[in-house]
Amino acid sequence: MAAQSNLAPVIIKKKKKVVGGGHHGGAWKVAYADFVTAMMAFFMMMWLLNATTEQQRQGLADYFAPTIPINRISGGGDGAFGGDSIFSEETLPQNGLGATSQHATRKQAASGESGNDDDGGERDTSDEELQALVEELMGRGGESTVMENALEHIVTRITDEGLVIELFALDGLPLFEPNSDVPTPLMTQLVELVASVAFAATNDIAIGAHVPSRPIVVAQNPVWDASTDRATRTRLMLQENGLEPERMQRVTGHADREPAHLNPMATRNSRVEIVLLRE
Repeated sequence: MAAQSNLAPVIIKKKKKVVGGGHHGGAWKVAYADFVTAMMAFFMMMWLLNATTEQQRQGLADYFAPTIPINRISGGGDGAFGGDSIFSEETLPQNGLGATSQHATRKQAASGESGNDDDGGERDTSDEELQALVEELMGRGGESTVMENALEHIVTRITDEGLVIELFALDGLPLFEPNSDVPTPLMTQLVELVASVAFAATNDIAIGAHVPSRPIVVAQNPVWDASTDRATRTRLMLQENGLEPERMQRVTGHADREPAHLNPMATRNSRVEIVLLRE
């Protein structure tokens, strides 16, 4: 008979040791991705603020929060923001937002409130009234196919001085006969269109003419006389279309100064600016 053992039974316990905190899901990855995206957007914004001018930033703001356009035709720039882009210093945009460093706001004055407030006093011609003239000009220009094509030669902008209506030439479509102040049929149509709108207003008028540079520098540069003659011819054409001579306040020849195109001899620099001055 086997002897009974007094030893207690051996019990072996196996414990599983867990290293670390275990799996808690991937929510932290989503939060981290949002943080990285926000930081990237922040640094992009800081770069844009450093790499652009005030006018370019205004163009970016207007792109995401557009206001009433001055003209359905671009103001001279080739960017997506109505003439303002990072490269607008090279394209010289012509619009009401201001100017580039090469052409300060003495010419491209920014549009804004004018006149006195509600406390009293006379109030200057408002931007809304000038905008109404622009819409009337565009409406009359769309009445026929011929005048619709003529609108391609018109750029408008509202400045501190008033409503600037710029008539400009294109390659193969000049405003005046070469080296003269004789208007072409295109110029005649454009002046008739502007006169029909200006006739309904009472604003005084200022006229300025620009011509391209000549390829050869001569002792008696003719650009001054040419621009002055063309400005005077435009004044006479407006008067022939029914505008009173008393409304003509200034006739200026700018020669080849203040070009609209980087190439000083470009056809685009041949232009006439008719300004309906603020009252």
